Amino acid sequence: MILRLLTYLSSPEAARALATALLDARLIACANIGPAVESHYTWDGARQVDAETQLWLKTRTDLRDRVMAEITRLHPYEVPLIAADEIDVNADYAAWVSDQTR
Repeated sequence: MILRLLTYLSSPEAARALATALLDARLIACANIGPAVESHYTWDGARQVDAETQLWLKTRTDLRDRVMAEITRLHPYEVPLIAADEIDVNADYAAWVSDQTR
């Protein structure tokens, strides 16, 4: 099983910076920077509407805690979303993810 994580950032540049840091640390094998989404939420009692960029990350399931801690440490948001789920992938892809991470 492979772990797929999702977070949102304020811009593609912020997503690239986080992805690069995680790749350089070999905590993830791959990052996919997705399209902009429009996020609606309440923060400090006020309604907010912001453009955000999706960032999908793939890693080994056993690295979950380390990756989540590093995302939390590096993420510019005070309270970032970090969603994770295990995905069943083909054996060759799983071996590649394992080889790319430590």
